[in-house]
Amino acid sequence: METYSLLRSFADSWGLLAMTAFFVGVVIWVLRPGARREQDDAASIPFRHDDRPAPADRSET
Repeated sequence: METYSLLRSFADSWGLLAMTAFFVGVVIWVLRPGARREQDDAASIPFRHDDRPAPADRSET
């Protein structure tokens, strides 16, 4: 069996299974109950400097 055919058959079977397991793991990690605080924090990023503009550079803070 040549290398291309071996790699192709691996990608068609085990590679697909590995990618599916990775996708399911990411979905479970994002939807876990403890992620609510992190998601709320990320959602509020655009409104952190709502009362005043952010400083132009870091030396002003």
